[in-house]
Amino acid sequence: MLPTTTARRATAAAFALVLGTVGLAGCNSGGTSASDGDLKVAAIIKGLDNPFFQTMKQGIDDAAEAGDVSTTVQSANAITDTTGQADKLNGLTGQDFSCFIINPISGTNLVQGLAKAAALKKTIVNIDSPVDAAAAEAAKATPATYIGTDNTEAGNMAGERMVELIPGGGEVAAIGGIAGDVTSGARVEGFTQGVGSKLTVVQTVAANWDRQTALTAATDVLRARPNLKGFFVANDDMGLGVSRAVTNAGKTGQVKVISVDGIKDALEAVKAGTLDGTVAQYPYTIGYMGVEACQAAHAGEDLPKNVKAPVELVTKENADQALAATPKPFGEYDDPFKAMVK
Repeated sequence: MLPTTTARRATAAAFALVLGTVGLAGCNSGGTSASDGDLKVAAIIKGLDNPFFQTMKQGIDDAAEAGDVSTTVQSANAITDTTGQADKLNGLTGQDFSCFIINPISGTNLVQGLAKAAALKKTIVNIDSPVDAAAAEAAKATPATYIGTDNTEAGNMAGERMVELIPGGGEVAAIGGIAGDVTSGARVEGFTQGVGSKLTVVQTVAANWDRQTALTAATDVLRARPNLKGFFVANDDMGLGVSRAVTNAGKTGQVKVISVDGIKDALEAVKAGTLDGTVAQYPYTIGYMGVEACQAAHAGEDLPKNVKAPVELVTKENADQALAATPKPFGEYDDPFKAMVK
């Protein structure tokens, strides 16, 4: 859920106070690519305890190497570490970076640091999880571009696939990430739209993007709802936990599980038949395009406001193709920044 109008205004007003300040704190690098060029990029991403963000970092690093860009990547200590992630950004804003790539844990946790960066006329590239638009606007820190998955579309694809797998109809449940998270909410909403009236979403549970939490939650749901025919899961790490719960209950094949992300472990689970599908998004490509966007801005190009990252439905039929291409997409996709940096 998005914050209420009153909450947004209060949050935005608080963040707006930092416009005249500049953070001078130092930082410890999470990984730096050396370069002889004058473009220096700082990337602040979610916790590297999750393979999705490990792959995102790989994309950033590879793009930096390919483009001879000096890039420092820092991450939160965990996917719920909103304060720690904000501290990382605040420590970097006082340094001589030209462009900031940010992947916020919540819609507002990085706005204070972004206000500092914007006041110094730095380029802000928002990837994967969107910054709250109202808070960013009030702080005069609206990103130059947003690069990420259309999460509603990803959920919708999963819903349509679930209908194909359960043609006779029935009850399904959704396992979301952190309660109130915009990304999770959009995926669950898209899934609900995708199943329409053909399936009934009887329960939605938050499992904090964590595999073990999702395993426990799914186990409880299966006990409470013996007629359940499927789970939609908002990310692959949780999806693998849910698939384990289904296996433990002796219902592999009977209860369908579809998740979102496309991490390698999930692709292998789809191939093995323990996961019925994943809507693969490509954190590698999102990270790679983030660096390209910084290069394009540095070259004086006008950046598109929103860029859709590629998504692909992976089933047992095309899992081998997806595995061969990972961490890159196996199909064609549009990258508007590539022509800008040639």
